[in-house]
Amino acid sequence: QMHLVESGGGLVPAGDSLRLSCLASGDTVSTYAMGWFRQAPGKEREFVGGIGWRGNTYFSDSVKDSVKGRFTISRDNAKNTVYLQMNSLKPEDTAVYYCAADLSGYAGKYYERYDYWGQGTQVTVST
Repeated sequence: QMHLVESGGGLVPAGDSLRLSCLASGDTVSTYAMGWFRQAPGKEREFVGGIGWRGNTYFSDSVKDSVKGRFTISRDNAKNTVYLQMNSLKPEDTAVYYCAADLSGYAGKYYERYDYWGQGTQVTVST
């Protein structure tokens, strides 16, 4: 059983940066594919990107253009933590951000295929 806790969200002005953390306990993040999702008010949960157990990172086709050059995903195995670094934030990045763990490594954008979820952290970007 893996337990995930996100942190690092907050209210920031447009152009600022935030680094979201996803701390895992109960199992090792390096043996999972880890995904980042976000859900804006009134919208469906959206896959942002992830990091595979080999350390490869990837972003959703639907958000790739909007986050390209601004978001990076990384993992610190020693801290059992996955990160989402977000730079040059825009108001449209406002959402609750979730991390999720996928044991199969094939879940990708399909949120229903993930095994474990964090509780989410709110990111609000003001104009």
